[in-house]
Amino acid sequence: MSMLKVDNLNVYYGAIHALKGVSLEVNEGEVVTLIGANGAGKSTLLKTLSGLLKPKEGTIDYLGKSIAGSAAQSIVKAGISHVPEGRRVFANMTVEENIELGAFLRKDSQGIKQDFEKVYATFPRLLERRKQLSGTLSGGEQQMLAMGRAMMAKPRLLLLDEPSMGLAPLMVKTIFQVIKDINKEGTTILLVEQNANMALSIADRAYVIETGRVIISGTAEELQASEEVKLAYLGGH
Repeated sequence: MSMLKVDNLNVYYGAIHALKGVSLEVNEGEVVTLIGANGAGKSTLLKTLSGLLKPKEGTIDYLGKSIAGSAAQSIVKAGISHVPEGRRVFANMTVEENIELGAFLRKDSQGIKQDFEKVYATFPRLLERRKQLSGTLSGGEQQMLAMGRAMMAKPRLLLLDEPSMGLAPLMVKTIFQVIKDINKEGTTILLVEQNANMALSIADRAYVIETGRVIISGTAEELQASEEVKLAYLGGH
């Protein structure tokens, strides 16, 4: 079943035409990845889906309802969480306070408590550092925190923007394992990732975005096998 359907999306930054007629679909339970060079429009797409940017034209349907141009808060309420590029943790708040903020729209204190435990079980390092100020964490720990915070909103669809950026290889492996686990537990994922090899290794399907347009789409296997994708994004052969 199609969870998210984007059709002919056009988005501008001032005079810059950032997304040019982008159409894509994410089905319930999938990991779908967006691949492309810096500045291709991938982050712009996620920001538009989460209500941070308004499209000039085109439709965004989530669970059969239009959310194009809706306020970010109502999109979170509908079940979409966004882990932005650069993590954006609140540096002078503790780890625990940051995680708590993820649940700000929820009223079910028992459920919140259980999800706190789940976040700490997923990221034991956050439990060790829970009283520490978030600004003192390493990049990898901040990425864990940003993901843990997003999980607290109980999303059905998780938008992840460049989760491996600037992280050590071992930490990248950890983060990708967690993405797989979150998906296995039933959360659908739309992933923007510079590390195309890694992204395709866990994705069901993928879209390649170049200068604001979708130029290739297919299953992860098809894209891994495509000569064009190999040369442009997977480091040759």
